[in-house]
Amino acid sequence: MLDAAISRRVGRKMEFPDRITLPLAEGVLARIDALLEPGEPRLDLIREAIERELLARATAKARQRQAEARLKS
Repeated sequence: MLDAAISRRVGRKMEFPDRITLPLAEGVLARIDALLEPGEPRLDLIREAIERELLARATAKARQRQAEARLKS
């Protein structure tokens, strides 16, 4: 019983539980690698780029909704 309790607590919580396989066009990884800072993981750049794009799209969508609401009123 003690072993079961311990094994459930071992390890750390997975920081990024969602995983995808991302096919990229030829040369994209080389372009990414060329722009990385020394010691910077490639995935950090990819995650940051995705977050920036999500924010930009959410902002654009919100502005579009506001513009549509003004036209209706």
